[in-house]
Amino acid sequence: MTERLSAREAIALVCDEFTELPIAIRHFRPDGPLSWQGYDDSRARAVARTGEDESVVCGSALIGSTRAVLIAFEFGFLGGSLGERTGDRLEAAYTYARKHRLPVVSLVATGGSRMQEGMLALTQLQRVARQSALTREAGLAQIAVLRDPTTGGGWATLGAGSDVTLALPGAQVGFAGSRVRPPDADPAAYTAEAQVAAGAVDAVVREDHLSETMTLWLELLTPSPPLPHPPAAAPPLALGAPDLPGTGWDAVRRARSPERPRAAAYLDAYFTRRAAISGDRCGGTDDGMLCGFGFAHDGRTVAYAAQCGTATRPAGYRTAARLIRLAGRLGIPVLTLVDTPGAANDADAEQGGAGSAIADLFAAVATARTPVTTLVIGEGGSGGALALAAPGNTWAAPDSYFSVIAPELAAAILKRPASEVRATADHLRIRPQDLLDLGVIRGIVENA
Repeated sequence: MTERLSAREAIALVCDEFTELPIAIRHFRPDGPLSWQGYDDSRARAVARTGEDESVVCGSALIGSTRAVLIAFEFGFLGGSLGERTGDRLEAAYTYARKHRLPVVSLVATGGSRMQEGMLALTQLQRVARQSALTREAGLAQIAVLRDPTTGGGWATLGAGSDVTLALPGAQVGFAGSRVRPPDADPAAYTAEAQVAAGAVDAVVREDHLSETMTLWLELLTPSPPLPHPPAAAPPLALGAPDLPGTGWDAVRRARSPERPRAAAYLDAYFTRRAAISGDRCGGTDDGMLCGFGFAHDGRTVAYAAQCGTATRPAGYRTAARLIRLAGRLGIPVLTLVDTPGAANDADAEQGGAGSAIADLFAAVATARTPVTTLVIGEGGSGGALALAAPGNTWAAPDSYFSVIAPELAAAILKRPASEVRATADHLRIRPQDLLDLGVIRGIVENA
């Protein structure tokens, strides 16, 4: 488990310049709003121990070259708990961020709501949730770093509610703190690493990499100058065979070739630097769908969602939809790469909500607030591929195909023998040149 950091130590990890915001202090009657006996003494000891007068420190910070509002929790102050004064500070920090058009970075370490303030403490979560929502509507990025521990309402608002959620290695992360879990609960489930595996956290980042990582994320998510109507991303150049296939089956064979360039190669060629998001935020990940943001060669930030040639799982579709909506809020164009034999159709996929996940991605693409550009780089298998494709702005590489269904399955549905699979591929008109002639794609990209 990572060593527990103070708020000031956490601030020093990510920035060299920090100016605390002036925030009015709420005055309580003796022992707080509930007159909880000994509360004043507990606070006084916390002040003496930490040097802070509340559980959160808020200020303006320069992280790399990006100005941001920085929120850092002090776990040594009553377990980093949220009370009314904490809520005052968080609300003021978010309000300042919106007024000055700044992203919000939260370095979270909290055990939850403050017992000595009862329900008044718990309702601070509603204040925080509202401020986060207003900031999201304003098109400003929110990034959280989960320190040890991040539990309770702090996890369920500032942590899980951020656009990008990172965590320090070994940090305890979970809604239930260690003292309130079932006695038979597996402690390994309440870790940063487990939350990454469950799709709730994007990545675990070591302390010595945190400054560099935060600098990159802020540069990616705060494009300058912000454009209300950014131009569409250019489709990548093709990396595979330059010639067009002679037959439909030739197109299938080339798209399925293990030597054909895959999504990672296209992303490496298209971006100078990139950072990935991971997980659908509801329990799943899919290694066959790469999502994130990167700098294209013209310096612009472009979001990407790329299939990797495998059958796409529900979590992959949900992660792509999450990415497209986030890019839309931040004014960033999107690039999608289509390469899948189709949606995963095993029992786990059906029980994991394949239909609703695909429907949600169709809706995300159809209602995208920023332009989406698509390149088919391999197999375009049925609706599982079409869900990621931009209507009117889909392109194809020469060694790709797009089909209503795989030729083998089409032949089976039509009760044709296996010997007619190749002819069926021609009947489906799935070659890039066929797709262009039919008006399904906008063009066939040239080779790099």
